[in-house]
Amino acid sequence: MPKMKTHSGAKKRVKVTGSGKLMRRQAGRGHLKLAKGKSTFRRRKGLVDLAPGDAKVLKKQLGR
Repeated sequence: MPKMKTHSGAKKRVKVTGSGKLMRRQAGRGHLKLAKGKSTFRRRKGLVDLAPGDAKVLKKQLGR
């Protein structure tokens, strides 16, 4: 049986914490910044944990 390859796109988009949780970047910070308010940007700062359904799929893609 060959080794399982990790999904390259998935490993670039999520970070695995020490406890095994998956963290993702908040959406809406890439472009069109003038149309959004400052409070929107403050709210979307930092990482948030992935939804349980998405985490299940991504863990499989990452080989965990």
